[in-house]
Amino acid sequence: MSKAGERQQVTRPRGARQQSVETQAQWQAWSRHHRAMCSDSLRRLVKQPVGSLLTMLAIAIALVLPSALWLTLDSARLVSAELDASATLTAYLESRVDEGEAGRIQQALEAQPDIAATRLITASEGMEEFQQALGLEDALARLDTNPLPATVVITPTDPLPEKMRALAERLGEMSGVEEVRLDLAWVERLRQLTEVGRRVTFALAVLFGLGVLLVVGNTIRLAVENRRKEIEVVTLIGATHAFVRRPFLYSGAWYGMGGGLIALLLLTLGSDWLATPVAALAESYGAHYTLPNLGLVGSTTLLSCSTILGWLGAWIAVSRHLAGIKPR
Repeated sequence: MSKAGERQQVTRPRGARQQSVETQAQWQAWSRHHRAMCSDSLRRLVKQPVGSLLTMLAIAIALVLPSALWLTLDSARLVSAELDASATLTAYLESRVDEGEAGRIQQALEAQPDIAATRLITASEGMEEFQQALGLEDALARLDTNPLPATVVITPTDPLPEKMRALAERLGEMSGVEEVRLDLAWVERLRQLTEVGRRVTFALAVLFGLGVLLVVGNTIRLAVENRRKEIEVVTLIGATHAFVRRPFLYSGAWYGMGGGLIALLLLTLGSDWLATPVAALAESYGAHYTLPNLGLVGSTTLLSCSTILGWLGAWIAVSRHLAGIKPR
């Protein structure tokens, strides 16, 4: 092999190693600058506690309302799921059907693939429940015959309204069944209200998210104007827009994170404040209900959204004002 070929084989690895060392040095410098700007932006916020706290409080207030509405909708979703689980049909048997035939009809209904469970209420049992509910034992006892028919309470496997209507129509054609009643109007109204609330919550989340962008953007705009001379100097010596933008982006992220933490605190305090009267109200209706909370996933989502909104608001404000700042 010639000396020129040996020289090429030696030179190429050296050039690759040198390029790798330069890339590593650039990465380390970039990381150091990010860490320095992150800590420096936090120190600047701490040096102005009143202004920083007011900005974070404004962000928190903008985040609390959609978060509270989301919790309310989540609670309504759980209630709707419980109502779906308790959705039933009532099959009224013909008056000529005796107890033995009513039991056979119940067994035939249980054999249906889309029926989860059935419960037979005989005519006598129905009369007893009716008397206890109305407190008219003496008056109803004077009746010569029992006017109430035997009924079968049916729990379907799928509580969707469309499938329950189809099931009611099919069961109504069975022999011995006089009528099948299904009342899902109130369940459908609840679902419609939930859908309306979901859309209202989404619209409010978008509007208040824009409010967070405006709050952070206005705060960062004032910070850019206060450091205008400094920006002109570093730009004059060759600093890029990304270099100049970096500390303000961290400031916006700190504002957003602080607002998210305050929003979590306000939601927790509000939930604790309302927990006792809400539980007492539910207990007066014979129910057990506790206010929902964000939990780990919801808290992480809220903090992530608030931080991203703060960062985005800062990026928009800085980019807009850097375009108008030119070194003199």
